[in-house]
Amino acid sequence: MIFMKPYAQPRSTILPNNDYKIDSPDFTFMKKEFLFLLITSLFIISSCTVNQAKIDNGLKKYFDSSNVDGCFSLLDNATGEITLYNMKLDTQRVLPASTFKIVNSLIGLETGKIIDEKMIIKWDGVKRRNEDWNKDLTMEQAFKVSAVPYYQEVARRIGRDTMKLWIDSLHYGNMDISGPIDSFWLNNTLKISPDEQLGLVNKLYFDQLPFSKRAQQIVRDVMMQENNTLYKLSYKTGWGFDESGNSIGWIVGWIEENRHVYLFVTEVRSTDKNIDMPKVRMKITKGILSELGFFKGEK
Repeated sequence: MIFMKPYAQPRSTILPNNDYKIDSPDFTFMKKEFLFLLITSLFIISSCTVNQAKIDNGLKKYFDSSNVDGCFSLLDNATGEITLYNMKLDTQRVLPASTFKIVNSLIGLETGKIIDEKMIIKWDGVKRRNEDWNKDLTMEQAFKVSAVPYYQEVARRIGRDTMKLWIDSLHYGNMDISGPIDSFWLNNTLKISPDEQLGLVNKLYFDQLPFSKRAQQIVRDVMMQENNTLYKLSYKTGWGFDESGNSIGWIVGWIEENRHVYLFVTEVRSTDKNIDMPKVRMKITKGILSELGFFKGEK
C-alpha cells in the first residue's frame, strides 16, 4: 500500500492568540483532497485480525477477581500474533472516553491548535472534583492527568469541520461526532471497539497515521508512563459511562522490552457505581502482563 501525506496544514493566517484562520480557499481545497483520500481509503485505522488470534480464556480470572467484565488483547509486533480474551467484547464499540485524547492531541498538533507539548491553556476558574485540573496546564500535564477541560478547549479550537475531516480520514470507530463539539467522545456519540483501538496504537507507534512524524512523536512521548532498565510502558487511560450508566474503563498502549514492542488494549465494564476504576483497570492490565512474562526484561 502506498502512503501519502494529506494536506494537514492549509495555508492559513496566524491570529494574535496563535490561533489559525481556517476559512480560506486553501482549506476548501484541502477538503476536496481529503474526500479523495477517503474514497481511496489510504489512511483507515484497520482493526487487527481477530480470526488469527490466540484465545486465552485463562485471563478471565483477572476480571473475575475484581467482579467486572471486559476484554484484553495483545499484539506481538515481531510475530503478528494476537493474544485475546473475550472476542465478543473486543469487537463491540463503546465510548472512547479519555483515550480520545490520543487523537485529539494529534489533530491539535497537526492543525496548530496545540503548538507543542508545553503549550499552556489557562484554567477557566471553574472548580472541579479533580484538583489536578484546577490550574493552568501544559498539553503534557493535561494528558498525564487526563484533564477533560483542557481537551474540551482544544476540540473547540479545532472546530467541527476540521475535527470531522480527521475523524473520517482515520475511520475512527463509528465516526459520529454529532452533538456538542466538546463532549462527543464522552456522551456515547462517538464509539470505538477495543479491536479498533489496537489498530490505532499500532499505527501510532510505527508512524503510520496520517499525521506528521513530529505530531506522532510528541504523542508517543506524552504517553510514556514508566521507563526503566527492564521495560518501557506507554499508555492512555479512559473512564466513562454507557447509556445504562455502567462504567467503561480503558487502558490502551504498548510495552517495550529489549527493543521489542507489544501493543495492548484493556477494556473493563462494571455495573458497580462505586468501583475504583483507575485501580481496577491497572490491576487487571499489570496482572495480565505479568502473567504473560513482562516487567522482567526477558521478552
